[in-house]
Amino acid sequence: MTLEMRILLIFCFLVALPIVSGGCAGRVAVPDLPPIVETRRIEELNLAILSLRADVDSGEARRAATIAIRYSQQLAREYEITDSAIVHNLKVNLGLRPRGLCVDWTADLLARLAQERFRSLDLHWAIANYESAFRLEHSTVVISARGEAMQRGLVLDPWRHSGWLYWAPASNDPGYPWKPQAEVHALKELVENDVRNARTR
Repeated sequence: MTLEMRILLIFCFLVALPIVSGGCAGRVAVPDLPPIVETRRIEELNLAILSLRADVDSGEARRAATIAIRYSQQLAREYEITDSAIVHNLKVNLGLRPRGLCVDWTADLLARLAQERFRSLDLHWAIANYESAFRLEHSTVVISARGEAMQRGLVLDPWRHSGWLYWAPASNDPGYPWKPQAEVHALKELVENDVRNARTR
């Protein structure tokens, strides 16, 4: 990162800190949920995963729900989350924290869930707002019934609320038009090729 970029980031951090630390950028992580809260959230997510399709295995749904809730909290501790997601992003970009961008949450949660080798569930890397000039590009995990399109799955987003896992249907997540990672990367590559070709003309 150049000196100019670092100065700009520091300036943006100082300007944005009073705004985002006032509570408008999402909740700060709760490192350890009270057992009754954790149990209730796992059960709610378990039911949401089971509702993806009638043939979703109940044991796999419960394992996925338990891991998604608990591992998100573990990652919040590992990433040293003490602020809202936006403030933590600024800290990572300034070199004050090593990890905790949405791509880190997605990669780590996806890798952990993939270890389970689910037979009735599929895991997807999803990206939203990659074309938006006003919103940050955002990555997340989507879980679906085996063989179903990603859009028919359930968003599992630990970044949004700093380790307090958010979930919602991928097709109905306000402000986040989710697309498969491979599709987004292919579109970006097409744009980059068009730009390169235009420069060589």
